[in-house]
Amino acid sequence: MKCEKRIRIAIQKKGRLNTESMSLLEACGIKIRLSKSTLYCHAQNFPLDILFVRDDDIPTLVNSGVCDLGIVGENVLHEFELGLINKKIENKTQVAKSLGFGRCRLSIAIQNHEEYRGIRSLSGIKIATSYPKLLAKFFKKHDLQSESLEISGSVEIAPGLGMAEAICDLVSTGRTLEENNLKEVVEVMRSEAVMIRSISAFESDQQQVFELLLRRIKGVQQARESKYVMFHAPKSALDKINSLLPSNEGQTIVPLCGNEDKVAVHIVTLEAVFWDTLEKLRLAGASSILVLPIEKMLN
Repeated sequence: MKCEKRIRIAIQKKGRLNTESMSLLEACGIKIRLSKSTLYCHAQNFPLDILFVRDDDIPTLVNSGVCDLGIVGENVLHEFELGLINKKIENKTQVAKSLGFGRCRLSIAIQNHEEYRGIRSLSGIKIATSYPKLLAKFFKKHDLQSESLEISGSVEIAPGLGMAEAICDLVSTGRTLEENNLKEVVEVMRSEAVMIRSISAFESDQQQVFELLLRRIKGVQQARESKYVMFHAPKSALDKINSLLPSNEGQTIVPLCGNEDKVAVHIVTLEAVFWDTLEKLRLAGASSILVLPIEKMLN
């Protein structure tokens, strides 16, 4: 696709969001050739340039217009937005698309031997965090007279070193907390990766590229969430089966050779297909049930 002015997107240079962001672009059919030292590259078959940066630089680059798009966690985005509010600076970014990966939560954790007696028990203590503005907002919401200690990394070691009584940090599996003898006690916010864009208007051809990228991302998301289900079933059981496994646009019914009572049914469904769902289909009369993943999907 030709575009006189390419779109520039900022992506985290390493870590989980980098891996999942690049996998998303690859699933969208965008070919990218990387070298280990690359901080900036061009897509080979799509008018997209990629800048690899620190995650907390992504909102700044989009807000300043250096990049048109960015993929970043909501936690980083909200911390950035609170900083703009504090400085009375205009926010020139907006969320274009929730991406469904990088899910985690920003939570407060205390040492295992400490007793948690509700949110009020956090008042008056020092909490180490990389998200001081989000933590300050939490303090204000709950009227806590607590102190925050800003640390750029390895927040979880602060209580063990006597630097703070608790931490406020991202939690995904909870493994890091366990390794540092900490326990999660209260959730501050939930977060996932989002695509952000500059509020500045795209030029005409850039707008077309942006809309095409969004359509492809939507198609990838639908494909990942959907399943293609095939089975044989008595004609008399089709209404019952449809209530058990609703399809996106209706069932596809195919006659079975030599059997007038049964048909082959093909369904694309957004519903989760668990083993108990398959058992219910079998009890309703379905047989030879086959569940397949979908690689690409475009409505």
